[in-house]
Amino acid sequence: MGASDRRIASLLRQIATQDVVVLRQEMAIARRAAAQAYVAEQYGFEYGEARREGPRKQVLAVYMYRDPRPEARAREAATIAAFPEAGRGGAAPGLQPGTLKPTAEAEEAVDRIKDRIGYDVMAKAADAGQKAVAWGMCGVLVVVLLLAQMYVGALVGGAALAAFLLGAFKVGEVRRQRIAQRLTAAGFTAVRDAHGTDRFLRPGQQLPGHVNPFGG
Repeated sequence: MGASDRRIASLLRQIATQDVVVLRQEMAIARRAAAQAYVAEQYGFEYGEARREGPRKQVLAVYMYRDPRPEARAREAATIAAFPEAGRGGAAPGLQPGTLKPTAEAEEAVDRIKDRIGYDVMAKAADAGQKAVAWGMCGVLVVVLLLAQMYVGALVGGAALAAFLLGAFKVGEVRRQRIAQRLTAAGFTAVRDAHGTDRFLRPGQQLPGHVNPFGG
């Protein structure tokens, strides 16, 4: 089996034994995680949340939760019947053979999952705590340079870092707004969770609790 088939096999092992599936992928290729999340949805799971993990926050972690609703169980049964060789080198739902690329029929759904992943990650990066850390780093730089009696460096360096942070926050906000527009147009609902973080839910999906959108 190729690398893509091995990833699907690993995903299906989680699906068979766990109520929480975690997909981990490098941040630069989030679309692969979105494609695997789409596969998990066909087996009766629902997208829960996404966040950066790891020592340097370079790993994207996407959390999927088993949906207890009857329609989800029916979808799982239909998928198992239609794709009996998935994870063993055979076709997997919504993917081109031997790849993690979506089929034409699944591409729109995969794109929206990717949007939800991106929005969640950016929303966490934009919360007050993260901004406070960023501005705190700026302040530390200025203090260190002042203590070193590098007064011009403190002024220039502090101003440059502040300008960079403001620009980065603005770019992130613009990207989030564009994603929000696409999700709203696709019928997703904007909500704010118990932690004060903005989220988007699929029509009919309940507001998540701590992590599990189905309250389990």
